[in-house]
Amino acid sequence: MPLKTTKFDVTDHLKTKKKQIAYLSAALDEDDPSFIATAIGDVAKARGISSFAAETGLSREAIYKSFRPGGNPTLETMNKALKPLGLRLALATSTAA
Repeated sequence: MPLKTTKFDVTDHLKTKKKQIAYLSAALDEDDPSFIATAIGDVAKARGISSFAAETGLSREAIYKSFRPGGNPTLETMNKALKPLGLRLALATSTAA
């Protein structure tokens, strides 16, 4: 009997604000700017692009362009995207010296 599979869509698992924040925190641990941008895009999709655009003040086009694999959002765009989640960019000391 063949194994039946379904396509995985991370946005199906990002329905709550708590899960969205945990996902973004895990993305930051990867230390890959493109991965982080893509994770923010995943959160935007889970929240609904139109709703996310209204919450952030960003255009849908800016969201699609900035928060995709290879996207390169500005700090201003990142801050706007994180604000509806109650998050902000901040500096922290590194364990590597």
